[in-house]
Amino acid sequence: MWLGVVALCLVQFVDVLGVTVVVTALPAMLASLRAPADAAGLISTGYAMFFGGLLMLGARLGDRFGHRRIILAGLMFFAAGALAGATAGSAVVLMAARCLQGAAAAISVPSALRLLTTITAEGSQRRNAVAMWSAAGAAAGASGFVVGGVVTDLLGWRVVFWAYLPLAAALTVAIARAVPPDRDADRSVRLSLASSAAFTVAVMAFVVATTLLPERGRAMPGAVLLAASVVLAGLFVSVDRRSAAPLLPRALLRERSLRQGALGGFLNTLTTSSAFTLATLYLQNTLGRTPLVTALMLLPFSLAVIAGSALAAPALGRRPPQHVIAAGLAVIAVSGAALIAAARSPWALPVCAAVSGADIGLSSVAATSLGTSVATAARGTASGIINTAAQLGTALGIAIVLFAAAATTGIPQSHTPVPVAGWGLAAAISLAGAAIFGLWGRRVAVRATRRRS
Repeated sequence: MWLGVVALCLVQFVDVLGVTVVVTALPAMLASLRAPADAAGLISTGYAMFFGGLLMLGARLGDRFGHRRIILAGLMFFAAGALAGATAGSAVVLMAARCLQGAAAAISVPSALRLLTTITAEGSQRRNAVAMWSAAGAAAGASGFVVGGVVTDLLGWRVVFWAYLPLAAALTVAIARAVPPDRDADRSVRLSLASSAAFTVAVMAFVVATTLLPERGRAMPGAVLLAASVVLAGLFVSVDRRSAAPLLPRALLRERSLRQGALGGFLNTLTTSSAFTLATLYLQNTLGRTPLVTALMLLPFSLAVIAGSALAAPALGRRPPQHVIAAGLAVIAVSGAALIAAARSPWALPVCAAVSGADIGLSSVAATSLGTSVATAARGTASGIINTAAQLGTALGIAIVLFAAAATTGIPQSHTPVPVAGWGLAAAISLAGAAIFGLWGRRVAVRATRRRS
């Protein structure tokens, strides 16, 4: 059983890693392909655009065709995208490869989480498995900066893509051997293509809009596209409500635990991804650190995520998940604010990164556990919702924090000041989230006390 859990967690790791792994490698990619600087945005966001946009469709495909079968198909397409990226001769081909990998990740992740919660028994076994899952996702998102920087500096950016091929093959073998064959595939599950298309286009428009907003000279097109994404979201709601097979069933959306878990995932990525994307830019562009040095300075973030996730399972056995999320977000706020003073220190910044990493691990496990505490048949859809919320949090967080930095000190370049407004905004959002979850946790504790008495 645990081999299957590890393999499914590695699917999550590989898929989430793809979101950030090219960030520190982008300058080398553009130089190698002789691509213009404005190609960076689409190369970096193409993956997130397809990943976030197709997660909900991926969840329904797993329900219809079988979750194990869909994961194996996703790994095959992911490897095809990696091969295209490794051999890309132009920015256009590289962009297409990233989009294909993002789509493959989107169909794999919801099914992987659904199977993880199916092959484990309810209680401590499932809490530990979910802790491993959350640790894999949080560590992947954080370590993408490190992996991309180290591999690019030592071996070249194409190795980032070549390395995916043996990894995808190994995961395919492990899942085929350790995860039971599909028995719950239901061909009667209907796919609402109109709802799926409206949802996908709305999410993609949102991701691209948030990429354009912080860029000089592109704020207006970004604002127009953001408004269009809101209109498209309204269209999706209208279409989905009329659908005989809604992508977001109303009964599931009424589940308070799912709504709170999705919000927790959204805030986790919004505050940490944005703060450390800004830190990456500041270290390289302002302080002149190499990709390798930048990666090593942020390495404590990735390592501490694992430690924080390990602490989450026993914490959830004692406290409501809302309290655990509140504690994680509160400490993230403190460590994020401390970045302002620690930015130029070669030792203080890694300490802040480690503290943030430990608490994002703690908070991520709690959010995933809370969001997936629904009926077994609904966990695939719940997984899609939670992961979509996390991807939207990453996109929106990076946009607003970089926009705040651009409006005050400017996007980090040589000789720009410490981006106080950017890091301060991320810290303020974390603190507000901690207060909200603290209040919800108090209500849960009061209700539990009344039931015991």
